[in-house]
Amino acid sequence: MQSKDRLRKKYFLRRKKNYFDIKPNFFNPLIKIIKKRYKKSTINLSSYYPASFEVDTLQIFQTDIINKLKILLPVLTRNNTMYFYRWKKNDVLKINQFGMLEPAVFLRHIIPDVMLVPLLAFDKNNNRLGYGGGFYDRYLNRYLKTHNNIMTIG
Repeated sequence: MQSKDRLRKKYFLRRKKNYFDIKPNFFNPLIKIIKKRYKKSTINLSSYYPASFEVDTLQIFQTDIINKLKILLPVLTRNNTMYFYRWKKNDVLKINQFGMLEPAVFLRHIIPDVMLVPLLAFDKNNNRLGYGGGFYDRYLNRYLKTHNNIMTIG
């Protein structure tokens, strides 16, 4: 079995080599699931600001469901805890300690209904290989106990 570091390098290079531009209709299956599962007027969707050949999640702003979505982006605190805050497409972003973009202004953290989780790869059992920081794992371990209906999509 390969180490996680080797797997990360392998799948990052594969993703870089096979990177492609997506169109808004890429999100149609997700939109169909959201519309079926959530009947409320506003859905809290956590995303991430794409970097390093990740799926361009900004394309969701071009979809017909955007008016029902409250987009959230992660913010990392000094003690490496992650929270999600509201972000609109043209709001100011800042660069965090890991070089990732996050909202510059945030009022109160919001627990998402749906989480778009960044990943490098996943296996046949849907185990996610992330970037190694454990932020999403810690977040989900903390909040799934009291909010067991958070839908995660990698």
